[in-house]
Amino acid sequence: MGGPGEPPAGTPEGAPGGGEDEYGSVVFDESFVRAARLQEFSAQERMGDHARAVRRRPGLRKSLSRQAVILVILIAVAFGTAIYMGVRHPYQSPAARRPEPLRMTVVPLAPRGAVPGAAQAAELYAHSPAKEFRVGASGINLPAARRTAHFSDGQVVAALTTAKDYLVESSLDPDVLTGDSVRSARILLDPELLDQFDESFRHPAADGRHAPTGWLVRFDPRRVELADPGIRVQGTLRIAETDKNTLEVVSDHTFVYALRPAGTRTGPVSLFTLRRELHFRFDRDDLRLRQTELFGSAAQAGPLSCSADSTARLRPLLAGEHATAGGPAGTDPYATGAATALCGALAPAAQPSLSR
Repeated sequence: MGGPGEPPAGTPEGAPGGGEDEYGSVVFDESFVRAARLQEFSAQERMGDHARAVRRRPGLRKSLSRQAVILVILIAVAFGTAIYMGVRHPYQSPAARRPEPLRMTVVPLAPRGAVPGAAQAAELYAHSPAKEFRVGASGINLPAARRTAHFSDGQVVAALTTAKDYLVESSLDPDVLTGDSVRSARILLDPELLDQFDESFRHPAADGRHAPTGWLVRFDPRRVELADPGIRVQGTLRIAETDKNTLEVVSDHTFVYALRPAGTRTGPVSLFTLRRELHFRFDRDDLRLRQTELFGSAAQAGPLSCSADSTARLRPLLAGEHATAGGPAGTDPYATGAATALCGALAPAAQPSLSR
């Protein structure tokens, strides 16, 4: 039986509270009714002939609510801020710095007497300060590579290796030394230096900026040739971090070349000594591309005559020759744009001491 106050068979289905009213949770408020796309005709309207029971209401204009407008504005502001910070944010890498033009000096060293000579290069090396030097690229030793505050071990090795490669290509390559080849050294330079490099070879000038002998070692092939391909080398490489985006390498090496007069395979051999100090700079792009910014080059070379022009090519004095009398070519202190001519004396101890 049902409970007190309830029909014996329970609440009839369809009565309030009876059964499961599947529409009980739906509230047809005024806004729902107004939003309906179908509207029922009134009783009077349905009395007409062929009148339909309902009609379609015209679509309501949709407009963005205030919250939607604010949301769109916020998205636009956030997107604009992201773009601005991507271009101007304070943590981005600084703008690329244009490399300094290379500054160079070549100082001729004049002998005080006749240049020593011998039939074989080995004899000269055995009686010279270069007798303990190593041959070729093996004389350019890399120091221990240690990471710096802002550069990894690999980046330090890349800087040292690129500096060594430039030394090898610009100081030891026979095609560079006695020919016209420059490409092997050129491709290792930062592209920003290539205009200065090319101008130096098109129009050599003793202005401290455009001397081919400041970029690489090259002899006058009409006067001399290599008597021994085994060039002797000794020196050092030093590396330091100058700021968080820059590594600098300083190379200081002495190169000793065995030379003889061009076209005389049996002519007497003499030694030519050149000390080169080069200053290399590397930013992160240079390290990635294995190229360098060469910004300083200083060379002391002899035996040379002080009056000889060493701008485009070196013209060594050979066995038995003497330096011409007088000092370097005259320098006009009133002229601008040209470096002061320099010259030094080649110490006797720097040359082979052959027994008489």
